[in-house]
Formats: sequence, C-alpha cells, structure tokens
Amino acid sequence: MSTMQNDRAHLMATGSIPKLFAGLAIPAVVAQIINLLYNIVDRIYIGHIPEVGASALTGVGLFVPILMLINAFAMMAGSGGAPLASIAMGQKDINRAEKIIANCFSLLLIFAVALTAIFYIFAPSLLRLFGASEVTLPYAVDYAKIYILGSIFVLIVMGMNPFITTQGFAKISMLTTIIGAVINIILDPIFIFVFGMGVKGAALATIISQAVGAIWILRFLTGKQTILRLKKENMKLEAAIFKPCLALGVSTFVMLSTESLLSISFTSSLARYGGDIAVGAMTIITSVCQLATMPLQGFCQGGQPIISFNYGAGNKDRVKKTFALEFCICLGYATLFWILSMLIPNIFAGIFTADTALVEYASWALRIYMAGIFAFGCQISCQQSFMALGQAKISLFLACLRKIVLLIPLIFTLPMFFENKVFAVFLAEPISDILAATVTGIAFFTQFNKILKKRNL
Repeated sequence: MSTMQNDRAHLMATGSIPKLFAGLAIPAVVAQIINLLYNIVDRIYIGHIPEVGASALTGVGLFVPILMLINAFAMMAGSGGAPLASIAMGQKDINRAEKIIANCFSLLLIFAVALTAIFYIFAPSLLRLFGASEVTLPYAVDYAKIYILGSIFVLIVMGMNPFITTQGFAKISMLTTIIGAVINIILDPIFIFVFGMGVKGAALATIISQAVGAIWILRFLTGKQTILRLKKENMKLEAAIFKPCLALGVSTFVMLSTESLLSISFTSSLARYGGDIAVGAMTIITSVCQLATMPLQGFCQGGQPIISFNYGAGNKDRVKKTFALEFCICLGYATLFWILSMLIPNIFAGIFTADTALVEYASWALRIYMAGIFAFGCQISCQQSFMALGQAKISLFLACLRKIVLLIPLIFTLPMFFENKVFAVFLAEPISDILAATVTGIAFFTQFNKILKKRNL
C-alpha cells in the first residue's frame, strides 16, 4: 500500500469515531442538501412563473417517477459497489477495490444508453399514465425530453460520487454537488426568465450543471489525489466483480425504483380523488420530504465507510460505536423535522408557490403525510447499516417492506374506509412509516451481533 493508503487505513482503524463521523458525515449532509437544489431550485423558479406557475409545477412534478428510476439505476452501481470497495480496502486488497470502481463505471455507461433510448421514446405515454392532464402534459413533456437526453451525466454523478466518499474524501464529494448546484442556481433564472425558455430552461440548466459535476468526478478518480484509481484496463466487466455489487446495490435500487412506483400510485390516486391541486400539493410534499430524507442519507453515508472498513478489518467495537452514533443522530434529526412539519407546514409550502389556494391545500396535506417521519430515522439508519455490513438479502427485504408491502397497498385500500378519499391517500404514508420502522429496528437489533459473530469479530 502507498503512504496515503496506509494513512487512511490507520485513521479508519484507530481515529476518533465522532471526529471521523463528523468529517465524513457533515460534507455528505451538505452535499445531499445541495444536491436537492438540482431539483428543488427548478421547482421554486417554475412555481413562480407568472400565470402558469402552478400548472407548470404540477407538470414537472409528474416527471418525478422517471427521474427516480434514473437515480435508482445510478445508485444500484454506486451504493452496491462503494461498501464492497471499502471492505476490500479494509482487507488491504486495493486491486479488487479498483476493479469494483471500474466495473461499476462500465455498468453506468450501459444503463445510460438503455435508459435514454427507452424513456425518450415512451415519456409522453408514461406521463399520461402518471396522471398528466391536458393542461399539465405539455410542461411535463418539455422538461422530460431535455432531462432524459442528459441522463448520462446524472448517472455518472450519482453512481460514482459514493466511490469518492467511501475512500474518506468527503469534502471532494461535497464539492461535486456544490459546483453543480451553484451553476444550476445561476443558470436557472437566466434560462427560465431572461431567455423565456420556461420549463425547458430549467431542465437545460440542470443537465449542464450535472455535466460539469460528472467531469469533476472523472478527473478526480483518474488523477493523483485519489487512493483508488479508475483505470481503463479494469473496465472490462467481470461477473465475479460486478455481480456482488449489483446484489448489494439492488436494495437501494428497490428503495428508489419503488419510490417511483410510489410516486405513480400517489399521483394517479390524487388525480382521481382531488384533481390537479392535489397533484400539485404532492409535488410540494415530495420536495419537502426530500429535505428530511436526504440529510438522513448523508448521515448514513458518513457512517458507511467507517462501518464497512472496520467490519472488513475485524474491529467489532468500532463497528458498534459507529452505528450507535449514526442511529442517535438520524433519530434526532427525523424527530426535529417532524416537529417543524407539524408547526409550520405553510412556510415549507410557501417556498414552492405563491398560489394561495395551493399553499393552503399543501399545508393541510403536509401535516398528514409527515405525521410519522420521526420513525424514519430508525428505518434508514438500520437499513443502511445492513448495507454497510454487506447484508444484501435482509437489506432488500426491508427496502421492499415499507413501500411494496405496506405503503402502496394502503394508498389504494384506505380510501375505501374514509369519506375524505384524499385524506386517506395521504394517511397511508405515516402508517407505513411507523410500522416499517418498528419491524426494521427489531430485525437489526436481533441480527446485529449475529452478523458480527459470523465474521468472528
């Protein structure tokens, strides 16, 4: 190993856990929050377009299921490969770790070609299926086609950035999103209002910013500063390398792809029972919910390299201490966001639209939808720790539990028992949040020591 590799390994194995966690988690959280700006800034500007803002915002919101599917494929490679690369580093197998990075990059290129072709052709039909009306469909299609053409940059940014974080370069990973977000914030008002491009301008600004982020990542991973280098000779796909990555990453893929299915379920049901205003409220709620969940993902990204490395190195106590810290922070943040959602939902809604009726409707719906968000801190910290420990099967089951087993069926069954059908649709979320967190917590604390003992930790 090089001097840099030895220094990083020594720090992961012996450094102060709170300091390590803060050093990795804070940049990851900042990166996640800034990453929100790629889509939230678009929605804020779009929602304030004179005269057509509410309809344009609803139309762009209908693109969310496709966007989530693109993200799901990116993270299947990134979230599956990064923990395994970190475990390989803990085992001092740098060659295997570099093969993992290169094979995952090859997978991302394959995904990009397939997804661009499929979604570009079928976007209009899919958007109608998701609940687009004659009023909102043109805005949805205009945004979708430009975004889809640039999806290769989205896949590279989301899929390769975890390989920077897992090496301990959290600040570099954070800069990836800062650079892209700043460019997006600058270009959005220019393209949308100055050039009069509307939703097309918002999509173009996002894609340009993601392209810059992709170039930044590739320059780092092929440069001298990185520990694990992306090499051309390692890009030939090897089943023994990429299959374990996909097996572990399928859990995150299911989480994000079912988020897409979930979004379709919500929008189609709300369009049926509440019309465009209910779908518009759901667009706002989705954005607010991301403010809660994406920082939680950042905390887990901070803990993952420490857990994975020490699991690979055979250090039981450091694995346990890192998880305990991650769990407490996630639970505390989720509880704080729950309090704010109950007290000031109108402030959150007002960020995205100036339409008084939509703000009032979204505020009412937000209190219902977010009523169980406090439990999500337990859900995500335990489920992501299973991934950090390389436990693909149980992580996949827990990813399916909340959305496929609980939430989606509740969206369609609860309206049968309530007079207010829209209330029933929104109520499905907190019920599933609390039930899933309970099951996930029990599963993790039952299996945690058993997993460590199997590796003789």
